[in-house]
Amino acid sequence: MSLRPYRSALYIPGSNQRALDKARGLAADAIIFDLEDAVAPDEKPHARAVLAAELRAGGYGARARIVRVNGLDSPWGAQDLAELGGIAEVDALLIPKVNRAADIDAVTAIAPGKPIWVMMETAQAMLHAAEIAAHPAVEGMVMGTNDLAKELGARHRADRLALQTSLGLCLLAARAQGRIILDGVYNAFKDEAGLALECEQGRDLGFDGKTLIHPAQLAIANAIFAPQPDEIDLAQRQIIAFEGAMAAGQAVAVVDGKIVENLHIVTAQAILAKAKAIAALG
Repeated sequence: MSLRPYRSALYIPGSNQRALDKARGLAADAIIFDLEDAVAPDEKPHARAVLAAELRAGGYGARARIVRVNGLDSPWGAQDLAELGGIAEVDALLIPKVNRAADIDAVTAIAPGKPIWVMMETAQAMLHAAEIAAHPAVEGMVMGTNDLAKELGARHRADRLALQTSLGLCLLAARAQGRIILDGVYNAFKDEAGLALECEQGRDLGFDGKTLIHPAQLAIANAIFAPQPDEIDLAQRQIIAFEGAMAAGQAVAVVDGKIVENLHIVTAQAILAKAKAIAALG
């Protein structure tokens, strides 16, 4: 699994010059440059050219640079892949409406060697999540909860009850293959309390971070998906205690009245590594 943090992944319209400029200074762990939903049909060729030029110009720092292309079933998808897939400054291509692993084969035939991320946003994708995650070109998965809820006919609930099966299936598939997985967007970008609750739910389920639609959402996602001070403190104490126990010939340690075994140390080390990676971002 990648040590690069993905607490926040902000969608930016690929045709919006001002947004592309502003993104260079935002505190996002990843930028998803969107050529699909955020660009009108008549603007798509122009947006592709603008985005290619901006990515080559650089200035996005340590942020992951992911481009969501149009689907291969559209008039623009193949050209998106051919042009953006050849740009070194593109870290990954995000493919919409992936239903089966075979869909990825068509993508890699046009953009070989480029890491692929997949939008998980259809009922078919949920039923084939394991085979999609197992495709060797896949690096990350992104929940498309809006499209998925529409296809399921699900009603909005703050607890996202109708989506829990789908979220769980994709998480299982991602973790089984060591893939990055990001939660879907929260639409009410002015509702900070609602966003915080959904970020906390996603974090507790096991997501690496959250996709966002507005810069105002960045601070909340970054804070919630980062290791908390008490978690860092506990991780450090667990490691010290376990090393002491091992030196004394014991297989377990006790911290705060709880048994600490090797599996807890693996988690503790991951927490400290994530905190260190976040600190390195500045």
